[in-house]
Amino acid sequence: MEPGCDEFLPPPECPVFEPSWAEFQDPLGYIAKIRPIAEKSGICKIRPPADWQPPFAVEVDNFRFTPRIQRLNELEAQTRVKLNYLDQIAKFWEIQGSSLKIPNVERKILDLYSLSKIVIEEGGYEAICKDRRWARVAQRLHYPPGKNIGSLLRSHYERIIYPYEMFQSGANHVQCNTHPFDNEVKDKEYKPHSIPLRQSVQPSKFSSYSRRAKRLQPDPEPTEEDIEKNPELKKLQIYGPGPKMMGLGLMAKDKDKTVHKKVTCPPTVTVKDERSGGGNVSSTLLKQHLSLEPCTKTTMQLRKNHSSAQFIDSYICQVCSRGDEDDKLLFCDGCDDNYHIFCLLPPLPEIPRGIWRCPKCILAECKQPPEAFGFEQATQEYTLQSFGEMADSFKSDYFNMPVHMVPTELVEKEFWRLVSSIEEDVTVEYGADIHSKEFGSGFPVSSSKRNLSPEEKEYATSGWNLNVMPVLDQSVLCHINADISGMKVPWLYVGMVFSAFCWHIEDHWSYSINYLHWGEPKTWYGVPSLAAEHLEEVMKRLTPELFDSQPDLLHQLVTLMNPNTLMSHGVPVVRTNQCAGEFVITFPRAYHSGFNQGYNFAEAVNFCTADWLPAGRQCVEHYRRLRRYCVFSHEELICKMAAFPETLDLNLAVAVHKEMFIMVQEERRLRKALLEKGVTEAEREAFELLPDDERQCIKCKTTCFLSALACYDCPDGLVCLSHINDLCKCSSSRQYLRYRYTLDELPTMLHKLKIRAESFDTWANKVRVALEVEDGRKRSFEELRALESEARERRFPNSELLQRLKNCLSEVEACISQVLGLVSGQVARMDAPQLTLTELRVLLEQMGSLPCAMHQIGDVKDVLEQVEAYQAEAREALATLPSSPGLLRSLLERGQQLGVEVPEAYQLQQQVEQAQWLDEVKQALAPSAHRGSLVIMQGLLVMGAKIASSPSVDKARAELQELLTIAERWEEKAHFCLEARQKHPPATLEAIIRETENIPVHLPNIQALKEALTKAQAWIADVDEIQNGDHYPCLDDLEGLVAVGRDLPVGLEELRELELQVVTAHSWREKASKTFLKKNSCYTLLEVLCPCADAGSDSTKRSRWMEKALGLYQCDTELLGLSAQDLRDPGSVIVAFKEGEQKEKEGILQLRRTNSAKPSPLAPSLMASSPTSICVCGQVPAGVGALQCDLCQDWFHGQCVSVPHLLTSPKPSLTSSPLLAWWEWDTKFLCPLCMRSRRPRLETILALLVALQRLPVRLPEGEALQCLTERAIGWQDRARKALASEDVTALLRQLAELRQQLQAKPRPEEASVYTSATACDPIREGSGNTISKVQGLLENGDSVTSPENMAPGKGSVDWPCVGAA
Repeated sequence: MEPGCDEFLPPPECPVFEPSWAEFQDPLGYIAKIRPIAEKSGICKIRPPADWQPPFAVEVDNFRFTPRIQRLNELEAQTRVKLNYLDQIAKFWEIQGSSLKIPNVERKILDLYSLSKIVIEEGGYEAICKDRRWARVAQRLHYPPGKNIGSLLRSHYERIIYPYEMFQSGANHVQCNTHPFDNEVKDKEYKPHSIPLRQSVQPSKFSSYSRRAKRLQPDPEPTEEDIEKNPELKKLQIYGPGPKMMGLGLMAKDKDKTVHKKVTCPPTVTVKDERSGGGNVSSTLLKQHLSLEPCTKTTMQLRKNHSSAQFIDSYICQVCSRGDEDDKLLFCDGCDDNYHIFCLLPPLPEIPRGIWRCPKCILAECKQPPEAFGFEQATQEYTLQSFGEMADSFKSDYFNMPVHMVPTELVEKEFWRLVSSIEEDVTVEYGADIHSKEFGSGFPVSSSKRNLSPEEKEYATSGWNLNVMPVLDQSVLCHINADISGMKVPWLYVGMVFSAFCWHIEDHWSYSINYLHWGEPKTWYGVPSLAAEHLEEVMKRLTPELFDSQPDLLHQLVTLMNPNTLMSHGVPVVRTNQCAGEFVITFPRAYHSGFNQGYNFAEAVNFCTADWLPAGRQCVEHYRRLRRYCVFSHEELICKMAAFPETLDLNLAVAVHKEMFIMVQEERRLRKALLEKGVTEAEREAFELLPDDERQCIKCKTTCFLSALACYDCPDGLVCLSHINDLCKCSSSRQYLRYRYTLDELPTMLHKLKIRAESFDTWANKVRVALEVEDGRKRSFEELRALESEARERRFPNSELLQRLKNCLSEVEACISQVLGLVSGQVARMDAPQLTLTELRVLLEQMGSLPCAMHQIGDVKDVLEQVEAYQAEAREALATLPSSPGLLRSLLERGQQLGVEVPEAYQLQQQVEQAQWLDEVKQALAPSAHRGSLVIMQGLLVMGAKIASSPSVDKARAELQELLTIAERWEEKAHFCLEARQKHPPATLEAIIRETENIPVHLPNIQALKEALTKAQAWIADVDEIQNGDHYPCLDDLEGLVAVGRDLPVGLEELRELELQVVTAHSWREKASKTFLKKNSCYTLLEVLCPCADAGSDSTKRSRWMEKALGLYQCDTELLGLSAQDLRDPGSVIVAFKEGEQKEKEGILQLRRTNSAKPSPLAPSLMASSPTSICVCGQVPAGVGALQCDLCQDWFHGQCVSVPHLLTSPKPSLTSSPLLAWWEWDTKFLCPLCMRSRRPRLETILALLVALQRLPVRLPEGEALQCLTERAIGWQDRARKALASEDVTALLRQLAELRQQLQAKPRPEEASVYTSATACDPIREGSGNTISKVQGLLENGDSVTSPENMAPGKGSVDWPCVGAA
C-alpha cells in the first residue's frame, strides 16, 4: 500500500438466510419474502438446507476454456489513474528523446501523480515556492518530518513534473532545465520507467482492449538492428537536452559521429551534414532545383546559406515572425514549423542533436485521449484440471503454504494491497463469462443428451437450478423467447486466487443469483440500490480522468475501487464470503464486486420478478441518457405479457398493468407531439421480427417497439419518438410513423390486463361477503369450495383472505367429520376417538359460528340431548350406591354407545371395575376354591393398583399384598432348601410344608419341596426293606438307591452308610479282578468265574472267543440262563452254576475226543478228506513247532500262542530247540481258547472269600467264586487220593527216571522236538492200566501238576476257562 495508508478494514457482513425445506420449495416466493431486509444491503447470502446438494453435471474431460488476463493494479480506479499519469508523463519525455526515471524517496518510489495533485491543490508550483510550503507537501504525502524531504520533492517536481504541467496548462515552456539528468550522481536516486506506452498496445480481437506494463523493470538493451526496425526507438535516440533514456545503450557520441537513419524531409529539400574543423554542426539549405534525397543525419535541421529568395522567405520563426539568423533557426520534425533557439522559452544555448519537436507538437501529442481499457484474452487453453493445478500452484507459491491453510482475511488484505500498488505487478487469469449452453451447466439439465438418474431429475427441475429459475412462472424473463446469454442462460466462472470481478450492476438492473458449485470461497462486496448514484458520483469525483474518456466505465466491468475508500465517502458497503454450496443474490441496481479466494467453479444467471418492472423501466431511461444499447426491448416485454393476461401470475399481472398504463400514457403524449410536428403518414411495423440493430434509435441507441419515426428519403436510420428532431433535416412530410399498435388497440390490451388484475378484487369481495356473512346468508360448503377452486384455477396469490377461506373450509371439514363420527354406527364410533362433553358443546358452538350452513348441526343437537338425559340417569344410579353391578354395567354400555365421554360414565366405569376386581379377589382367596398361582395373585395386585381407590378396595389390596409377601417369603425358603448345598433333614422340610398349608396360594417351590420329601420317605422305606430282608442286598440294588438318594434335596442319614457299603463292595471286586483277570482281558470277572456251558463246540468256542476280542460276545451268565432277578437269589445262582459245571464237563470231553481224532501236524502225510486243526491265526498248523493244548487237544502254531515257563532256567544254546519236552515246563500248555484267566493260589482265593464274608452286600462274583472254590477243593481231595495210590506212585517214579535219562543224553542238532504226546508213548505202552486210572481222574479235573507241587495243603489250583469241580 502507499505510505501512510492503513490496512484494509473489512466492511460489515451482509444478511445470511437459511430457509427451511418448506420455504425452500418456492424460490422466488422466498426471495420476495426476504427482499425487505436483504434489499437494504444490496446483496445477501442464502444457505440451502443441508440435504440439498446438486451433483456437478459438467463433463470435466470435455470442458476447455480460455481465461482472461487480469493485472491487479490496473483494476483499481485510482491506481489506474496513477499509471495513466505515468504513461502520459513518460510519453512527454520520450517524445523529446528521454526516458522517465522515477525517483526513490525514503526507499520507496515517489508517487508522481499524488505529488502533482497536491501541488495543484496547494495553489501551484509558484505559490508553494513563494510561501515555502514544500514541507507541507511532504507531510501530505505522509513522509516523516525533519529530513528536508520538502526540498527533495521540489527538486524532483522541477525536473520531471513541472515541464509537463506547463505543457498541460498551454504554456510554451518546452523545458525548464535543458539538462535535468546530466548529473550521474543524481541519476542513482531514480528508477527508470523503461516501458512502452501502455496505451499503444492494440486491442485483442477476442476482447475489448488490452494493455501490458512492465513497470520498474529495465528492458534488455536494443541492438542497432532493433532500432532500425522500430521507429519508436529511433525517435528516442536524441542527443539534445532533456532526460536520457537509461538502458538504451546509445548515449551521446562525439559530435563528429552520427547514427545514419532514414527520415523523410520536406519536398525539394535535402539535408546534408557539414563538418567543420571545430566540430560545430550546422544545417545547410540546398537549392530548390536539387532532387529529393533522404536525410541521413540525426542533427537538427538548421537553415543557412540561403541560395533562393523564395526558399528563404518560407522559413520564418513562429515566435518572432522573422527569418533572420538562419543559423539559429530550428526545423520541427513533427509540423515543419521553424523556431529561433533564442525565441524558445527557455531559450536553447545551442542547437540540440537528434529529432526535435516544437512545443505545439509536444502538447498535441500529450493531449491525445487514452484508449479504452479492457481485459486481454489469454493465449493458452485450459481444462479444469490444468487450470486447477496452475491456480493451486500459484497460490501455494505466493503465500508459501498449502492453499487450504491460507486464511481468507489474509487473502483479502493482500488483494487490496496489490490492486493499490503501482510497484508490484501481479497477473492472474480468470475464466469468466463462459457460456453454459456451449460448455454445459454445472446443474443437471433435462434436455441433456445423457439419461438422468432419479436424483439428477429432481435437481434438474428444482427452482433453484439456475437453468430453471429465470423461466419460472413468476419470472418476467420467461416471456422472452430469445436465450439471452448471461441473463436467461447461465454463465460459468472458473476462478483462481485474486481473480476479480469489478464494480457493476446487472443489465437492465435485474436480479442476479450466483451459486458456487465447489472450490474455495468467493468474496463479495455489495452496495444497495439507494446508494448506487452516490457510488457513481464518488468514483467520478475521485477518478475524473477515467470517466472523461469512458463515461460508461462502470458498465464495462473493468474498474475496482477499495471499499474502504467508498465507505470513507459515505457509501454503505457490505461483504460476505460465499462458500461452496451457497447462493449469493444481488438486487436491482445493487453495485457489487469481489474476488476469488482460490480455485473454484461458480455459475450465475439473471432473473426478474414482478417488483423489478419499475426498476427495469427506469433502467431503460437511464440507458437512453447514456446512449447505451439495451439487451432487450422493455416495451416489447410488457406488451408480450399484456397480450396473454390469463397466463400471468396475479402479482405479475398487477405490476404489468401499472407499467402498461404508464407506457400507454407516455405513448399518447409522444404521438401527439409527433402529430403537432406535422407528421401524418404512418404504417404498421412488426418490430419484434426485426433484428435489434435495425430498430435502434440512432440518437439514444434504445430498441424501439411501440413506435419509431422514419424518413422515406433517409431509410438507413430511425429514431424513437423522444428524439423526433434528431432523425434528419428532411421535411416532415417525408417522415412517417412506424407503429406496432394503434392507440385504440393499446387500451384494449390495458383493459384485459385490468380484468386479470381486478379479478382478484372481485373474487376477494365474494369471499369477504361469504366469510363475514354481510348479507345475512350463510353459504353452503359447496359454494365456499367453489371460491377456493376459483382461486387455484386463476392462480391468485396466497393472500391473507385466501388463507382465511382455506382455514374456514378446513374447520368445516373437521366439524363434518366429527359429526359423521357421532351419528354413524357403533363400530365406527368405537374405532374413532370419543368427544368429551365439553368438546361436543364447543363443536356445536363452532358449527353455529362458522359462515357455512351445515345441516349436520341438528344431529349434533340430538346427540347432546341424549347425553344430557343419560347424564341425569347416571347421577341417580351413582347416588344410590351400592347399586346392582348389573345395573351399573348396563348404564356403562349405554354410555359407550353415545360416542361422547360423559364424566358420569367414567365414574360408572370405576364402580364396575372395583366390583369386578373385588369379586375376583374374593374368588381367588375362597377356601373352597382352587388355589391360584402366585402370578395370578400378583396380577390381581397390579390390577388393583390401577383401579380407583375405595375403602373396600384398599382393604382387599392390603390383604392381598400381605398374603403375597408371606407367600413370597415361604417361596424363598423353599427355593433355598431346594437349591442349597447343605441339605436339610426331612423333619425341617415337614415343618416348612406344615407352615404353608394355610396359605391360599399355589406355591411352586413348596410343591416341589413336598414332592422331594415324599420321594425321600419312599427311599427310606426302600432302604429299610432291603436291609431287613432275608438276604443281604445286591450291589446293583444298593447302587440304585445311592443314585436316587444323591439326587434328592433332602439330608438322608442312611445314604452315607449305603455309600460306604457300595464303596467296600467295589473295592473287593477290584481286588478279585486283579487276582483273576489278565492284563487287558476282554472278559469280566463274573465270566471268568462262571463255567463255560458251550465248551463242547470248537467252532462256537472259536467264534465266541473272537467275539470276545471284538466286544460282541454275550457274558457267560446269560449263557447259563441267569436273569438279573435270578442273580439276586443265591439258590438260583448255585443251581445254575452246578448245571453249568456239568455242561462244561460234557462239552470239554466231547471237544477232546473230536480234536484227538484230528491228524497230528507232525505226521508225514495228511489225509485230504480228514478234518484238521485251525490255529488262532486262521491257518493249519503243520511241521515242527506245533503245540497241542492239554485240555482241548487242538493244535496251534508255537509262534501264535504263549508257551509255559520252564521248571529251571538253562540258558538256551544256538543248537538247542526253543521248544522242550512237556515235563520241562512248570505247567501244562493250554491254548488261548481254554485259558481265559490267571490261576491264583488257593490261599489267595481263601483270603478273598474271608473278605467277602465281611461284606453286608451280595455280589454275583462272590457267589461264583464260592462255587468255584468248592469245586476246586473237591477236585483237590480226589486228586490227592489218586496220587496216593501205589500204581500212580510207581508210574511217577518211572517218569522221573526217564526224564533223567533224556536229560543226560546229548541232543543232535537235527533231532526233532518231542511234544508231550511223543514223550509219553513208551510210558503209555508199558503201563497202560495205570494211565487209564489217571485218565479217569483227569476227566473229573482240569489238569495234572508236577509231583513236587502235589503235596497236601500246598498245591495250587489252576483256574481253567471251563471251571473246576
